[in-house]
Amino acid sequence: MIPALNDHELERILEAAAAAGATTAGFIVLRLPHEVESLFEDWLRAHVPLRAEHVLSRIRAMRGGRLNDARFGSRFRGEGVEAALLARRFEIACRRLGLNGRGRPVLDTAAFRVPPAAGAQLSFAGL
Repeated sequence: MIPALNDHELERILEAAAAAGATTAGFIVLRLPHEVESLFEDWLRAHVPLRAEHVLSRIRAMRGGRLNDARFGSRFRGEGVEAALLARRFEIACRRLGLNGRGRPVLDTAAFRVPPAAGAQLSFAGL
């Protein structure tokens, strides 16, 4: 989701997805790593110049004052009040639409095997 640009469409996007048969959904708050940051900023200023600063400000509010936060655990969801509100809207809409609760595959770990110890020789005989 892009704050102040398309986040107002969250519920309608989920409704359309559910109507099309989706059973699960997820979202990621816009990330702007490396050179993507300047490309996105240039695009904003060219296509929505009157909203560009507001969009960038809202992204920074969800990214600890930066346009990108690569830390595991926050990089996809963001942090702070605005990110929490967006996540809550997403949860409520998913619950209302029956997403993320039905039709989810059951995790089967029966075939899991502990990998061999580091340095152990692997045999490819018979492959």
